[in-house]
Amino acid sequence: MAEQFATVDDYIASFPQDVRGILERVRRTIHEAAPEGVGEKISYGIPAVTLNGRNLVYFAGWKQHVSVYPVPEGDREFQRDIQPYRSGKGTLKFPLNEPVPYTLITRVVEHLVAERP
Repeated sequence: MAEQFATVDDYIASFPQDVRGILERVRRTIHEAAPEGVGEKISYGIPAVTLNGRNLVYFAGWKQHVSVYPVPEGDREFQRDIQPYRSGKGTLKFPLNEPVPYTLITRVVEHLVAERP
């Protein structure tokens, strides 16, 4: 059974130091791209950033990558830019052995906010 975490800090602290730094930067990038007043929680065993009490975006650390979920529609240019990181319909995977495209994560969050009903 997967380990359960009480907070996002607990989740991030469970990773090796180098991965913790990446997860902290992903977390910060999401918070900076989202409107004021976002929250966070553990949902489905991974960190979720919430907006108006509803989950907006999830992020997670894995052995060889970090992931961001879900994937917004965006425009044609956005779809082209995320294509190398797509893993299934709703997941973006960023390999840990490559620079993480934090500006692309910013765009993901901006699109998710814009597409929110």
